[in-house]
Amino acid sequence: MRVDGAEKLTIEQEELRGVSRTVAEIEWLLLIVVLLYLTFGGPAEEDRLPIIMALMFYGAFTLSFHYANFYKTESRWKIALETWVMIIFVTWVAWFTDKLSSPLLNAYLLPILASALTLGKLATLCEMGLIAACFILLGDNSSMSDAFTLSYVGRLAAQLAPMLLVAYVTTMFSADIRYGLNKAKLLSETDELTGAYNRRGFAIAVDPLFAQAARYNRAVSVITIDMDRLKAINDTYGHDAGDRMLKMVASCIQNELRQTDVVARYGGDEFVALLSETPAQGAIDVSTRIKDIIAATRVDHGADFLNTSVSIGVATFPEDGRSLDSLLARADRAMYLAKEGGRNGVVKYSG
Repeated sequence: MRVDGAEKLTIEQEELRGVSRTVAEIEWLLLIVVLLYLTFGGPAEEDRLPIIMALMFYGAFTLSFHYANFYKTESRWKIALETWVMIIFVTWVAWFTDKLSSPLLNAYLLPILASALTLGKLATLCEMGLIAACFILLGDNSSMSDAFTLSYVGRLAAQLAPMLLVAYVTTMFSADIRYGLNKAKLLSETDELTGAYNRRGFAIAVDPLFAQAARYNRAVSVITIDMDRLKAINDTYGHDAGDRMLKMVASCIQNELRQTDVVARYGGDEFVALLSETPAQGAIDVSTRIKDIIAATRVDHGADFLNTSVSIGVATFPEDGRSLDSLLARADRAMYLAKEGGRNGVVKYSG
């Protein structure tokens, strides 16, 4: 399976956009919690104005980051900055609401959760260090030397332990969930036998590549590759032998393609590949190499050595079609002409 840099970037941006929406919801939740505290009881009258000003600033910050389109692309640095500002906001509010006795001190859990869910272990550990520094700042120490006594460090550790535990458990769950989702996505888009894309994965991978080629009128070719006489191998030697031949063919195809090309197992014994930035003659040359290497490869099957051949059809944008579906159909038609011509051949589509 081949995935180019543009596709990887697109996938990462989609993931980061989802993460950014989660962080925005956490930020609004923090704003609501502080606003409710001000509405129902709250701090002394002289401390309300600094908190209201902080609420206005933090609300404007959240709006600018998520709704003003200042950032065209998402990044993990942007999300990290949001969690740092969240910590500063919680510290400011706690300063005016009895410091370490503040009823809002547990609001530190929100940036911890945001970081643990989105940024991973190392970033979350750094943020725990920042929160520990904020605890020292909020503490009532008669001198700086008090902050280095064993008793003070013990009290600080006891206060931070629940938050550290939440951070650890959340990062563990987040990693497990992300692994499970990635595994499910991989299984849904790849062929289990050959490791190439399946039909669904191929469509997802090539749509942006073909759209880019069409936008800038760049050559792109589609080749369809069909194994010759796979049914005879299955009938004579069994499906295990047929599966080994399929894996051999897939490996030969992938070895002849570039990182920017995309290959998929499109059917039982049919493969398809999109060759980006490749005109017709280049696609014919690649197809010929694939055909020759497959014909020359033998697969050990007990006392026998099995071999096969392939028939390949080629169609190129824009001369053979201006849509991906039309290119696939015409490459498929050319492939059947190769079969009719005696198999083990390459045919370029001709209108």
